[in-house]
Amino acid sequence: MSKPLAPSKQLAAKVSYAALKILKAKGGEAPGKDVVDEVGKTVELDDWAKSTYEKTGKIRWESILHFYSIDLIKAGFLVKKKGVWYLTPEGDAALALGEVELLATASQAYRSWREANPKKEKEDIKSDVIDEDSDRKSVTEQAQEATLQEMEELANEGLRNQINSLNPYEFQDLVGALLRAMGYHTPFIAPKGKDGGVDIIAYQDPLGVVAPRIKVQIKHRESSASVDEVRQLMGLLQRDGDVGIFVSSGGFTYDTKMTARASHIHVELIDLDRLIELWQEFYSKLEDEDKNRLRLKPIYFYEPIN
Repeated sequence: MSKPLAPSKQLAAKVSYAALKILKAKGGEAPGKDVVDEVGKTVELDDWAKSTYEKTGKIRWESILHFYSIDLIKAGFLVKKKGVWYLTPEGDAALALGEVELLATASQAYRSWREANPKKEKEDIKSDVIDEDSDRKSVTEQAQEATLQEMEELANEGLRNQINSLNPYEFQDLVGALLRAMGYHTPFIAPKGKDGGVDIIAYQDPLGVVAPRIKVQIKHRESSASVDEVRQLMGLLQRDGDVGIFVSSGGFTYDTKMTARASHIHVELIDLDRLIELWQEFYSKLEDEDKNRLRLKPIYFYEPIN
């Protein structure tokens, strides 16, 4: 007869399974914050699960979900990148295992990974989550990794909210600033009014002699960019050496992505997450005036060496 699960493990199984189910319902990907919010709305949680830890002040079920999401990652069920959670095909298949077996499989995968990647030094510090699961090994590193991922998700959510608060022209100027930080010249940024389908023209050199010449279309709205909109940009790429960039804060439909990939005319699709990633990467190369469009403050954490 199997040993009954500790309350924290029962809760971990419930919220971990729910998170993967929610991701599947959302098409396989969603911002981590949205997933956590949905878990809180759809899973029946008792007062103990909704209580806060005395030392950290964090809500119990949320901390447990973030902590055990590391197991899901090591098992290949889940991928986290820049605050977005992705359900893998393996994770989709694992849903057939049910709550308890899915968590057990993920936790075994974590233990196997931990044994293959021993730390040179061990610390005798335990998080609140682990006070109830004292059989876990190397819990300090796992709790720290979960916390770092949670902080990254919060940071990216803050950036998304700030960008979404910009008006269309401020968003357009943000994209222009990013292109300049990447080394391009932007002789044309469309003023208010009709733009003929092109919001920004960018060159590699001041005169636009060197190919490629870039034509940028920008949509700043909640809805996804359509196939027709991307095709309209393709129709404007008439000269040899012209390439297109389509920036959409609302993302792109599946058909739009497939159309862009299959076309012999190169159009790069940049959604909000990709825009944030590029802004972070090239932030140090921005002019001070352009940094003010979306200022970042780096915070450094200790990263243990495997």
